[in-house]
Amino acid sequence: MGRSNRASNQWSREIQDIVRGASGGFLFGVPLLYTMEVWWIGSSVKMPRLILAMLLTFFIVLMLNRTAGFRKATDTTLQDELMDTVEAIAIGLVCTGLMLILLREITWETALPESLGKLIYESIPFTLGVALANQFFSGENEADTSSSKSKTATQHSQGTLTNTFADIGSTLIGAMIIAFNIAPTDEVPMLAAAVDGLWLLGFMGASLVISYTIVFGAGFTNQPKRRQQQGLFQRPISETVMSYLVSLAAACVMLVFFDKLQWDDSWQIWLSHSILLGLPATVGGAAGRLAI
Repeated sequence: MGRSNRASNQWSREIQDIVRGASGGFLFGVPLLYTMEVWWIGSSVKMPRLILAMLLTFFIVLMLNRTAGFRKATDTTLQDELMDTVEAIAIGLVCTGLMLILLREITWETALPESLGKLIYESIPFTLGVALANQFFSGENEADTSSSKSKTATQHSQGTLTNTFADIGSTLIGAMIIAFNIAPTDEVPMLAAAVDGLWLLGFMGASLVISYTIVFGAGFTNQPKRRQQQGLFQRPISETVMSYLVSLAAACVMLVFFDKLQWDDSWQIWLSHSILLGLPATVGGAAGRLAI
């Protein structure tokens, strides 16, 4: 029975480590996924450069794993760090591949060399984000526990309405930090032209899952404090939905601000563009909520 519990705990930690690494990848890599120049470079690059890019990525991630990494453990050997590096690259490749499929930059019609080039080039920042996962939100250490408790008590005294506005504000700030540089580009209209209604539902589902994972599933050290935050929507599901709606609204406003949406455009255009930019905005909003 004890051995079974240890195995179960080990698998649980492993899954959380993978989720944490993927969350760091999304925080670091999503903006570049919306960059057409990287799509073009990846689709035309030759195999020797792809191999060199993978070797450089392996070396950089190995160096990062020696100081940071996506696992909580610190007593690691060189062999552990090598295995973690391979795993970080695998996480980066899988998540990047799924995102490129969702963005329809990789389809059944895409040639294999083009798909491979896009996948490897886009996965580089994603993989770096995996390796830096524990550094995004290091949170508080044991010496800050009493400070955290006093802050929580203050939050209780402030009331749910104040904390709800704090959640909305942090979501808006995070959404703008990530999505503001994407909004004025031509990537969103280009991507919107290639997706239909059912594909947009996939974007919405992916946005909600990624947001929930970053804030409540990745095991960042700020997450216990996040769960103690008081607010009108302070349940994991309701907070995730609320944050997504706020991020969608922020995405829409940014697109209007940069004249990517016109008042005489159809509601379908408004909806599709907002949902597409809403994904990176939601990732930024999740980061903003963790930061407060």
